[in-house]
Amino acid sequence: MDATPVVTCFLRHRSDVLLLRRSDEVGSYPGRWGGVAGHVADDEGRDRDPEAAARAELGEEAGVDDATLVRAGEPFEFADGDYRWRVHPFLFEVDDRAVETHWETAEHEWVPPTAIRRRETVPALWTSYDRVRPRVATVREDREHGSSWLSIRALEVLRDEAAAAVEGRKREAETTERERVADGDGGSGDADGTSWDGLAAVAAALLDARPSMAVVANRVNQAMYEAGDDRTPAAVERAASDGIDRAYAADERAAAAAAEQLPDRLATLSRSGTVRRALAAADPEAVLVAESRPGREGVGVAESLAGDCEVTLTTDAAFPAELARREAGALVVGADRLLPDGRVVNKVGTRAAALAAPAACPCYVVTASAKVATDERIDREERDPAEVYDGDAPVSVANPTFDVTPAEAVTVVTEDGPLDAAGVGAVAERHREWAQWRER
Repeated sequence: MDATPVVTCFLRHRSDVLLLRRSDEVGSYPGRWGGVAGHVADDEGRDRDPEAAARAELGEEAGVDDATLVRAGEPFEFADGDYRWRVHPFLFEVDDRAVETHWETAEHEWVPPTAIRRRETVPALWTSYDRVRPRVATVREDREHGSSWLSIRALEVLRDEAAAAVEGRKREAETTERERVADGDGGSGDADGTSWDGLAAVAAALLDARPSMAVVANRVNQAMYEAGDDRTPAAVERAASDGIDRAYAADERAAAAAAEQLPDRLATLSRSGTVRRALAAADPEAVLVAESRPGREGVGVAESLAGDCEVTLTTDAAFPAELARREAGALVVGADRLLPDGRVVNKVGTRAAALAAPAACPCYVVTASAKVATDERIDREERDPAEVYDGDAPVSVANPTFDVTPAEAVTVVTEDGPLDAAGVGAVAERHREWAQWRER
């Protein structure tokens, strides 16, 4: 029997995914929970590209036409009774939770993906999600997103791995209990051993994935520290989930605190979700944006702001002079890492802009306090030299991703308001305590 090609799509907003409960009117799996799904072939039986089919189903079943593709998972096949399916999994991201379902859906919910393991779902739904969910490699290899975004993905890895361990132990315990009952043994059925060591190994791999990004380490360390008393998968899942909620709240509070201090004419560089929220809350008249090489993520920032205010995009080399010429009232940047002495590690170009800005243009670093590092290590993350020079002359190339800005050149604004150098040092000490979870 040939497998029928189908798509299973997960819509992600923040750290939740959309699940749909199938109505009683559908021909297969009524009443069960699933993602947005459908056949690869169209209604006339013509084959489509799986991604095109996925996007068509998103529009038809959820009323979503502007989702961003995060990952297309490796297809897999499975048999279920008279059915044999070839599943193409997809993960998409959306900016809000507005959906419009149709007759195939009885109800829908935005839930943590771990809920998949605890509901009556269509077959192999977790397998589909497992093909597209964040992994350690997501954190290690991503060069498009900021450190805060990656720290949340790291917590999702920890949460999902812990949930898998929790449910795996439950099944093991249930199986053991059935075997004991069958043998006339009325024991408790508790499975031997725990998965703490395995989850600790996952956490350690996340800590090693991006050593330059303190927020990844701090948020993973806090979750493991909080779970350290119980040392169980359930405790890790709970702590990671709490960490995700705390991370979103901290970024929002930092943005709100910064927005209160921002004037009408602003400048920014690189890409930071926290800065973007601060700009939206400040509602400026004009924003000057540096293109932000390497990567040129400033272009996307400028495009996202266009229509909300007057936007000017300029080159990195011209940016310091344009700060003065256009009379920017403040330079607003994010941070990838705050050193314990208050220095700021951020996208290359930050130092030049902050030091060159006129006195009337203060530099605000908008960030969650979780980005305060426990030590003064600096990893500039050198990029491919060929991005700058690929000729044959004996020329060495410096192509760093990050640079370091002196503490006295910036004002750091966190979820708790402005943070001076002494405050940064106190936060660093707290983060050092979290990092001791492996020694408890």
